[in-house]
Amino acid sequence: MKQFWNWRNYQIAWQVEKENNNSKIAIVLIHGFGASKDHWRFNQKNISSIAPCYALDLVGFGESSQPNSQLSFEKKTSDNFNYCFDNWSQQVYDFCNEIVKKPVFLIGNSIGGVIALNTSKKLSKRCLGIILIDCAQRTMDDKRLAEQSLLMRFFRPVIKTLVRQRILSSNIFKNAANRSFIAKILKLAYPSGNNVDKELIDILFQPTQGKGAREAFRGFINLFDDYLAPDLLIQSKIPVNLIWGEKDPWEPVKEAEKWFKTFECVKSLDIIENAGHCPHDEMPEKVNPIIEKLIQEAI
Repeated sequence: MKQFWNWRNYQIAWQVEKENNNSKIAIVLIHGFGASKDHWRFNQKNISSIAPCYALDLVGFGESSQPNSQLSFEKKTSDNFNYCFDNWSQQVYDFCNEIVKKPVFLIGNSIGGVIALNTSKKLSKRCLGIILIDCAQRTMDDKRLAEQSLLMRFFRPVIKTLVRQRILSSNIFKNAANRSFIAKILKLAYPSGNNVDKELIDILFQPTQGKGAREAFRGFINLFDDYLAPDLLIQSKIPVNLIWGEKDPWEPVKEAEKWFKTFECVKSLDIIENAGHCPHDEMPEKVNPIIEKLIQEAI
């Protein structure tokens, strides 16, 4: 059932499934860029057989508030919001404390994975484990500049200057915020084509019609210097498990394999054959049993 929570004067939409309400823990689902709590449509009820399962909309997405963007060099006001991993993580941290009120297991897809890792630092022992589903690798971050082509490095200052301009970011957003463009992106993100339906397109399209949606987009595309998952993984003392789509077009599975071999906190890697960036939605029949097994082993 959808509910709303007031966080720092922002309206935050969330929902919970409670098939097993006697559990001493809870599960919190964190969506990726452009998605929402409803992107867990095939997972939340299943997972709730183990423990109460919560999903929330991050500020800027879904049915949550979409305040004006405040970039790092811009003045903070009562009407704007710095769309960044620390602020989103603080939102999830406060949600766990004020709404969930139990030790949690965090599950994040794409940028939701980076948020889960960062939130776990704040929760400390109240976070029992983390599952990263195709966690964002953030190849365009300044800290990964050396990996970019010489041409990209040359043009990068120009690109960064341009995307700060609202007229440009709004035009990019306008071209992207339509059902046909979303359908094209989904063909890349879901290579098998499974579950790419009208419901999914609507889940991604409807929030783009909010009056502040282009501001959230501007905030996100200007995230050039923020957390990278490896930097968080090397610090983590909380068990982390990876689930990855074999054919993710944006977050190569080779990087996940590297994380599994490199970081002590990473305990497992499950690769979902023929799946893309969102295997939990594309192939829930394969992903849900893995999630349930990982959580049950952890508790």
